Amino acid sequence: DGLRRQVVIATPTGADQAGFARRAREQIAARVKLPPGVYLRYGGTAPAQAAAARELLWHAGAALVLIVLLLALAFGRSRHVLLVLAALPSTLIGGVLAVALTGATLSLGAMVGFVALFGIAARNTILLISHYEHLITIEGQPWSLQTALRGAEERLTPVLLTALLTALALLPVALQSHQPGHEIEGPMATVILGGLVSSTLVSLVFVPPLAARVLHRS
Repeated sequence: DGLRRQVVIATPTGADQAGFARRAREQIAARVKLPPGVYLRYGGTAPAQAAAARELLWHAGAALVLIVLLLALAFGRSRHVLLVLAALPSTLIGGVLAVALTGATLSLGAMVGFVALFGIAARNTILLISHYEHLITIEGQPWSLQTALRGAEERLTPVLLTALLTALALLPVALQSHQPGHEIEGPMATVILGGLVSSTLVSLVFVPPLAARVLHRS
């Protein structure tokens, strides 16, 4: 634009670049008085991450709608779809607790972790429902709480192995969350680890009795 400019570069040492940028703006606005004709223009990774986070929310919403449609086509019963969706909020509990306990931030990487957790939680419940249908239609078991608990017990090993192997793979990444250069994958791994714990517990402990009540008329 033909104007003279002075570039000031700051490199935050923590993973919360968006928080650093926000605090810097507040401190500059409170302490720096600009002369006439001088203005500030902020740039860097923080605005780009904010734009990416907004775009991710839109994509996650579209993906959730697509998941619901696919579940409806696959199961053909609204009760099955509702049961899968009821298990999804459990991922938020573990993910939020993991962020709070580790002092991490709800950054773009953490949001990506929540999106990934929705798929993991949905997969666990889908496996349970599919096994329930096998017990009823193939083995001729009557639908009851005992059948629901048996199905959960028989799916216990694959569900736990999936969670354990995923946790072991992500643990080294989560331990480096506060190191420079790990601003994206560190919080993402932390959220996934916390959500794995809560979603696995919900899938094996709370989903079977809930399924016994919700699916008894299906």
